[in-house]
Amino acid sequence: MRTFLSTVGFLLLLLLSHYGGLTGATDAEHSLRATDSHTHRHRRHHGHRRGEEFEYSALSCRAYSASLDEFGAVGDGVTSNTAAFRDAVSQLSRFADYGGSLLFVPAGRWLTGSFNLTSHFTLFLHRDAVLLASQEESDYEVIEPLPSYGRGRDTDGGRFISLLFGSNLTDVVITGENGTIDGQGEPWWGKFKRGELKYTRPYLIEIMHSNGIQISNLTFLNSPSWHIHPVYSSNIVIQGLTILAPVTVPNTDGINPDSCTNTRIEDCYIVSGDDCIAVKSGWDQYGINYGMPTKQLLIRRLTCISPDSAVIALGSEMSGGIEDVRAEDIVAINSESGIRIKTAVGRGGYVKDVYVRGMTMKTMKYVFWMTGSYGSHPDEHYDPKALPVIQNINYQDMVAENVTMPAQLAGITGDEFTGICISNVTITLSKKPKKVLWNCTDVSGYTSGVTPEPCQLLPEKQPGTVVPCNFPESPIPIEEVKLQRCYTRRRHM
Repeated sequence: MRTFLSTVGFLLLLLLSHYGGLTGATDAEHSLRATDSHTHRHRRHHGHRRGEEFEYSALSCRAYSASLDEFGAVGDGVTSNTAAFRDAVSQLSRFADYGGSLLFVPAGRWLTGSFNLTSHFTLFLHRDAVLLASQEESDYEVIEPLPSYGRGRDTDGGRFISLLFGSNLTDVVITGENGTIDGQGEPWWGKFKRGELKYTRPYLIEIMHSNGIQISNLTFLNSPSWHIHPVYSSNIVIQGLTILAPVTVPNTDGINPDSCTNTRIEDCYIVSGDDCIAVKSGWDQYGINYGMPTKQLLIRRLTCISPDSAVIALGSEMSGGIEDVRAEDIVAINSESGIRIKTAVGRGGYVKDVYVRGMTMKTMKYVFWMTGSYGSHPDEHYDPKALPVIQNINYQDMVAENVTMPAQLAGITGDEFTGICISNVTITLSKKPKKVLWNCTDVSGYTSGVTPEPCQLLPEKQPGTVVPCNFPESPIPIEEVKLQRCYTRRRHM
């Protein structure tokens, strides 16, 4: 009986799409198309197109597709297309149980305010497509603060919803042929600096309470605040992104996985006025109470430029815990620090089981930076007895050139950062280095094969022999997830 009803529902959807239903249909409803979407092993590259056909790599392929311009959208860079995007997603959401759907954004400059995504859905941007984020506050709904933060990051109150938003979704793909999503953030930056905003600035993408997320092969520009923010979600692939923001503008973080499990970030190029990647899990008592860590995170083949911040930051909002973070094949250029752990009294939580190897750095203020006295608190109700646990932090196989100070490692008095391992690291100093090269307090661990000579709190384990840190041998689950090759032929049903 259930199979029969599903078949009937499917046929009704086909009829509705073709004839517009009993109550009359929009032009867009008439133009919904079935697609030939399946895996092709021998296609050439992501986003290859041939006439009305194109292919792409994705966690899931789709059975139906439509183009944004079929919903009345105008790509002139001036006309608002918020209603068109919302209508398109709404119409395509009907196909969630019948193979899913794809919304194709053709070449053009598509001005839009915030719109919600849906499950079993792909947003695909043509190489010459540019989504222009509206600069009008009225185009962004004000939503509640995240429960693990207790307030907005910019203000005490709520926050503007992100440009692309989704909650409680399954199987969402945002991809393309390196099309562009431009946050047009300059007016927001000015308002924030002048203290004129009542609510926290919007991000470009925020997906929360969701499973099966892919964000790939796109360029992101000039977000009002953070660019990519998956939160309370799992099974996430982020790859092939270019993220660019002025290096003088703070809070323009590149990718911030927040209370997420099983995440893979790879092959990304980020230039930012803040951390290129910031790993988070909630703020003080709110993050402790919510209790959702970020864990099983893989970061590889990342290139970062961040003169005033970190290539990869862990914290400072880490009160739900951060564990099993693996980073490899990282290139840092003209950045403040390589890997930075940021926490404070009152944060609670933990950062543990961190493994970083194969990192190349050029022109750095610090290579290693840990601090136990970072940042502010959401309110005066934090618990000063909530001390963070920082343990089992491993760095291996690194080369750094033109460095001002190799390490600034400051734990918390009475709450030592333990189990630090640094192995096979060569650091060449700048022409004017700091007088104290390694500044270490309230930390413990060992080093092996590290130059210049580390501080006494991190002694050489076996002089004359390079002893590697203990890295896990088994992969995390997301590491073995393969994308499908999806091939789409657009045709009338």
